Amino acid sequence: MHSHWKRACEVLIALTLGVLAAGPAAEAQAPPKVPRTGFLDAGTPSGRQYLLEALRQGLRDLGYVEGKNIALEVRWAEDKSERLPDLAAELVRLRCDVIVTGTTQATLALQRATRTTPIVMTLVSDPVGSGLVASLARPGGNITGLSTMVPELTGKRLQLLTEVVPRLARVAVLWNPADPIGPPLLRETEAAARLLGVQLQPREARSAAEIEGAFAAMSRDRVRAVIVLAGYLFLDQRTRVVALAAKRRLPAMYLTRDFVDAGGLMAYGPNYPDVLRRAATYVDKILKGAKPADLPVEQPTKFELVLNQKTAKALGITFPPSVLLRADQVIQ
Repeated sequence: MHSHWKRACEVLIALTLGVLAAGPAAEAQAPPKVPRTGFLDAGTPSGRQYLLEALRQGLRDLGYVEGKNIALEVRWAEDKSERLPDLAAELVRLRCDVIVTGTTQATLALQRATRTTPIVMTLVSDPVGSGLVASLARPGGNITGLSTMVPELTGKRLQLLTEVVPRLARVAVLWNPADPIGPPLLRETEAAARLLGVQLQPREARSAAEIEGAFAAMSRDRVRAVIVLAGYLFLDQRTRVVALAAKRRLPAMYLTRDFVDAGGLMAYGPNYPDVLRRAATYVDKILKGAKPADLPVEQPTKFELVLNQKTAKALGITFPPSVLLRADQVIQ
């Protein structure tokens, strides 16, 4: 009996020593963990791939190489916002170390999916009003990043429209009162209109079905131009919005270049690729241990004016030299 015990103890000791000896070697063989970064956007790859490329460029500039020291998990909702909750849940299940988002809708979907995974938002108009962060200086939760809310841009957009459409007295405003960004943007547009002596005619659309009616009302209002305010509804329906403006022969000013790429007349707003490049610095800080709650939300520093020459010709409009000289891009 005694020899059995002795033998059992010897085996146990040998096994224990074997495990201890194998420990460091086994660990040395395990490949280093590659941090996983998610990317969630409400749009389509064809329409918004340039944003993902800008993020990739920003990461490369900071020394990140895909497949080597970073992995990217990319999800597109393909302009179907109802798909966002499932895609957000999927990225959380994949245990991404940080997730970058491309719209307010995508960020809200992720906020509902996780309160712990760090989120770097981009292209969010009003992060405080949307309930994503407590304040720009101290976000306070698991979300930080870049906001595109720059109130003084509203006046510049209206000013540009008055330069392109001479003697402009009445302007329609397409806005969505159901979108958190709608009311504050409308107030800013009204304040700018008072300074420029322009009369505004707001027309609301809360759903895709209401957009056509809003444009029909603009014709009755005898307005000579329209400003389309920010909001995912209009971005989602940009092809229809642009087509209706063309049908009613209304020169339109948009807030983002997506509309001009779709055939809209002009847009003035933050330079989106620059915003996405800057998002990479947030990813880098978070992967190195920073907490989103402590990283202040940034506002854009670069803006772009994009004009569509083909649309101008169709409307019988000639862009004045003063506007052409300021343009960052002119689509022929």
